[in-house]
Amino acid sequence: MENGSVVSNISKGIATITFGHPQSNSLPGVILNKLADEIKTVGANAEVRVIILRSLGEKTFCAGASFDELVAIKDYESGLEFFSGFAKVINACRTAKQLIIGRIQGKAVGGGVGIAAAVDYCFATTQADIKLSELAVGIGPFVVGPAVARKIGVSGMSELAINATAWRSAEWAKNKGLYAEVFEDIAAMDEAVDNLAIRLAQSNPEAMYELKRIFWQGTEDWDQLLTERAGISGRLVLGEFTRNAILAFKSK
Repeated sequence: MENGSVVSNISKGIATITFGHPQSNSLPGVILNKLADEIKTVGANAEVRVIILRSLGEKTFCAGASFDELVAIKDYESGLEFFSGFAKVINACRTAKQLIIGRIQGKAVGGGVGIAAAVDYCFATTQADIKLSELAVGIGPFVVGPAVARKIGVSGMSELAINATAWRSAEWAKNKGLYAEVFEDIAAMDEAVDNLAIRLAQSNPEAMYELKRIFWQGTEDWDQLLTERAGISGRLVLGEFTRNAILAFKSK
């Protein structure tokens, strides 16, 4: 767990994928790539009818990009590779044949909001506030932006992206369409997650696949689009403004 983890479990047609990192479930490149690969592997398993995507612990769902790794980026190629990890996770969710249920137990920042937007049905607790903080450190939510805008619209996404230091409540996220349901505590949320997963595991997989294809219509170019967006972030992270902003943020 020192360097993070991604594990999956399959039972009765339900695959549960859990990622974690000791730094508030942040996402270094190795975890991003493992998570994308695990979603692809599980999605290719004919025995899996539905996927649950979750993180470890009872507090933060995902703190987004690893600041330690952002500071360590020294050239454009490394930056492109790192930010492409977020693209790979979103595209793995998009192209999986199964419907994916998201379980958001706590705050989600940056890439964590992107993951919440990339699942097909998202449960959350009242503690699951969200923030797109990228502009505050000199970058921007370029890779996750299309996924977030698809769920909450361009106006909602731009509100998050422009006012990058402000948290939005879980209720705000529900009203915008990011979260389908919000619960007072984790136990109630987990009961709802399990109930929906069980129902979906008993549903027609072909019908669910066709539904998912309809839900994601218009995103067929995202392999290229999100890679191009990763290139923007990979370029900006090398700039003096961004590096100073990240270092200042880390020192708080």
